[in-house]
Amino acid sequence: MLILLPPSEGKAGSGDGPALDLSRLSFPSLTASRRKVLSALVALSRKSQAQAVLGLSPGQLGEIGKNRELRTAPTLTAAELYTGVLYDNLGLATLSPGAAERAAESLLIFSGLWGLLRITDRVPPYRLSMGVKLPPLGGLGAYWRKPVTSALGGESGLVVDLRSSTYAAAWQPGGRAVAVRVLKDGKVVSHMAKATRGVIARSLLEGGVDPQTPQELAKVLDSLGHAVALGPAPGGNRPWTIDVTA
Repeated sequence: MLILLPPSEGKAGSGDGPALDLSRLSFPSLTASRRKVLSALVALSRKSQAQAVLGLSPGQLGEIGKNRELRTAPTLTAAELYTGVLYDNLGLATLSPGAAERAAESLLIFSGLWGLLRITDRVPPYRLSMGVKLPPLGGLGAYWRKPVTSALGGESGLVVDLRSSTYAAAWQPGGRAVAVRVLKDGKVVSHMAKATRGVIARSLLEGGVDPQTPQELAKVLDSLGHAVALGPAPGGNRPWTIDVTA
């Protein structure tokens, strides 16, 4: 089972490890693509249009300075880097030893800068959403689609997709995937979705489960205390959908 996660805008302020080494990141087939995005982001961050392209508010201008220093800044693991609502509820630092081992194998974080990360990968704090059109590379969802699809081509088993639509643009796993929607009062919500997705990821990891089909996943989530409804079988190669009541 793979569990797909978005990154978070909230990140740790700094790392305390060695400088970035692209050759040590997981999915080495992405190294050349990562190098191009890294170079484009550093170059942009030295120009006056960086704030507008990156979609930053005046209070976030310090993020541009971090981007300029990406090649030499201290790193930290992805598990330590992301601090947003989903990751607060996932609670990687407090997982049991067995769940932490499963997290290292099962969790994949999609990133506008790095393409894919495992939680053990060491990178510096940065600012770059998958939704950015980064000169001269263009939209990052489209940019990453081919190399990420190639990198994940050998993966098998069920895919639990907890990403937002922005990050889902980088890879569509098709019929072996289950996209998780979060509902309240019968309506899809975004305010509580990140927290609920973090709770779901944690419960799957702590439960030590490995569902092989969407139907098995629905039963597992129900047994773990989540109110779920599995959607009808999708047509073509589209993912299944599970609705979870927040």
